[in-house]
Amino acid sequence: MKSSETISVNRREQILEAAVVVFAEHGYFRATTAQVAERVGISQPYVFKVFKNKEELFVAALKKAFERIVQTFEGIQASPENLLKEAIKAYEVLMETHPNEIILQVQALGIRDEEIRRTMQEGMHQVTSLMEEKFTAAGMEHPEVWVSSFMANGMLCNISMALGMPELKPKHLEE
Repeated sequence: MKSSETISVNRREQILEAAVVVFAEHGYFRATTAQVAERVGISQPYVFKVFKNKEELFVAALKKAFERIVQTFEGIQASPENLLKEAIKAYEVLMETHPNEIILQVQALGIRDEEIRRTMQEGMHQVTSLMEEKFTAAGMEHPEVWVSSFMANGMLCNISMALGMPELKPKHLEE
């Protein structure tokens, strides 16, 4: 028999997963907690029992997306000459397996809510710091330049995916 705490954690994860999809499909401003509740098969008041409002739900979903990215990049192990290529491949897989989380981040860039903006800043800082550590540990000269290039390419990939315009994807990433 499952404890109420386990059920509560599972329900929270179900709500977050549904929220990622609903926000990706409708955008932050048009998405509703009722749509999230319907997708999970629960009542809207239950969503508010777990998350106090839509903003808190969006922030939690955004944090989950960044946690997945950081976890993915932490797992990259490659020689210095292959590190950038492996990081790009890992991100491309993430874009295929979790596209709604990427869309969520793209949407968040245009939302002026302070908490959402702070969450984006923290997430981007985590990713850039982690990748700079990886490039530094690999002994790559000017790791900050590698990070900048990697992040710029990642953002272009995000835009390409969000707009459904694969032709925007940097050509050197397809090799």
